[in-house]
Amino acid sequence: MGFKAPVDDILFTLRHVAGLTEVMRDGLFDGLDDDLARALLEQAGTFAEGVLAPLNRPGDRTGVRFADGAVRTPPGFPEAYRRWAEAGWNAVAAPEDWGGAGLPVMLNTAVMEMHTSACMAFGLGPVLTQGAVDALLAHGDAALRERWLPRLVSGEWTATMNLTEPQAGSDLALLRTRAVPAGDGTYRITGQKIFITCGEHDLTDNIVHLVLARLPDAPAGTRGISLFLVPKRLPGDGAADGGMPGAMNDVRCAGVEHKLGLHASPTCTMVFGEGGAFGGGAVGWLVGEENRGLACMFTMMNRARLATGLQGVSIGERACQQALAYARERRQGRVGSDPEARPIIEHPDVRRTLLTMRALTAAARSVAYVTAEAIDRAERGGDAAARERADLLTPVTKAFCSEAGIEVASLGIQVHGGMGFVEETGAAQHLRDVRVTSIYEGTNGIQAIDLVTRKLPRGGGVAVRRLLADWRGVVEAARQADADALGASAPRIGEALDALGAATDWLLAEGRAPDDALAGASPCLRLFGLAAGGVLLLKGALAALALQGDGDTNPALRATVATARFYAENLATAAPGLARTVTGGAASLRLGPDVFA
Repeated sequence: MGFKAPVDDILFTLRHVAGLTEVMRDGLFDGLDDDLARALLEQAGTFAEGVLAPLNRPGDRTGVRFADGAVRTPPGFPEAYRRWAEAGWNAVAAPEDWGGAGLPVMLNTAVMEMHTSACMAFGLGPVLTQGAVDALLAHGDAALRERWLPRLVSGEWTATMNLTEPQAGSDLALLRTRAVPAGDGTYRITGQKIFITCGEHDLTDNIVHLVLARLPDAPAGTRGISLFLVPKRLPGDGAADGGMPGAMNDVRCAGVEHKLGLHASPTCTMVFGEGGAFGGGAVGWLVGEENRGLACMFTMMNRARLATGLQGVSIGERACQQALAYARERRQGRVGSDPEARPIIEHPDVRRTLLTMRALTAAARSVAYVTAEAIDRAERGGDAAARERADLLTPVTKAFCSEAGIEVASLGIQVHGGMGFVEETGAAQHLRDVRVTSIYEGTNGIQAIDLVTRKLPRGGGVAVRRLLADWRGVVEAARQADADALGASAPRIGEALDALGAATDWLLAEGRAPDDALAGASPCLRLFGLAAGGVLLLKGALAALALQGDGDTNPALRATVATARFYAENLATAAPGLARTVTGGAASLRLGPDVFA
């Protein structure tokens, strides 16, 4: 089936849950109003439906082709990318000084959601280009910014993130790629990187690689890593076009991976400096300070982690739409003495499955957009509390939203039954494509470790306790609202917040053994996401009830309330159990190697 961009759902979440209305009211973005926001999102939805969505199934079947170091994307992808860049979609949130539109990260996040729902394989490349723009803005010197930013902002060129090596996956301390000063302000880069998304392609005539490497005198471990900009093609000598692009750099693609999903997106092995040109290495420029490359790269990675969580939202939305359409058409089973087979949507267990899919997707969308709002307030308004909130919510967004997308896509196959397990319907592709989101950009286990060892303890836990206090205010407001509509939503979400608070207090207790905290990291992250999703859906339900009170009888508002109630009464109830796992599960992990005998 085709994809329908959920513009109204997205706008409702932005305005009434994530705080776009308040951002506009506070004047953080001059000239931004409701009409502009809707127009932007409607145009993005039209592009997603009409240009990108038709590429999804054919791109999956055809895949990328690799020969003689060149990568060809599936038919239609180069033309779609050209139209995408010319329409300005890469520049939505980039600064106006560099050719961007200067709009909120919140709106860019919504645009990315729709484009990724339409074709996730297409949407991967822009994530990295936009992240590279952020890294250069934050850490590049004036010469680097002036030379590379205009074409990256416009999307004329794309960018990549080169971290992983065969012996160094998540442990970057094992990184071996080398960088040697050339004496002219440039460096010569030698080494190999693997799993590089869009490391080579036919969409643009230049690709800008951001590469982690070690200088000859670098300290051991992650403290000795620097970041370098290494283009596919070097600056040329011509003045008319700024001298770019020029000669080929000593960078090549050695192969592409054959993957479970995302067949239309090239995942490359990149080799730097193998050809012996330029004095023995690929030409690169230092980004930021020597031996501070990991801090620079985290600017790019944190934005990519928001985008990865958003990919879970995107595929969840696509899987929801397809499963709902199939459940309305597919007839199977009878009720009582009725001789006619019923649409399967009339069966209670199928309705439960569909509601679970819808609730998880809506909750994940809310979490991602609230994180984007915190980034906007931190970056545009200089709000220190918002920066703490963004840092706290980033690992939750990456993990909770990606896992929600995986679960929703899997449930979508279940709704289709046997037809979901075969490729004919396309339901299987959603799961194949989204499955990687819990793995790349830092596995979800790493996100959990980051949460409990860095983000929760920061400042003595002030950020998480402030957030919990704000969220409890939503629950208190719900206790005073329409009990007939909300049912047990307020007490169930209140219990989830209490569970999160208790788990947090236990983890932050003085003298807590590090191994005990790490044993509870993953269940704590799941608990955090579960509680966050519930309270944000409840916030949206309260807004919907207020609008209904003003005489609005929109069925979508009733659905918003019903979805929040279902989540609270059927999904958030797992929170107390997760809290018990956080606080009491460590001992069972110390049973020794015999448990695996």
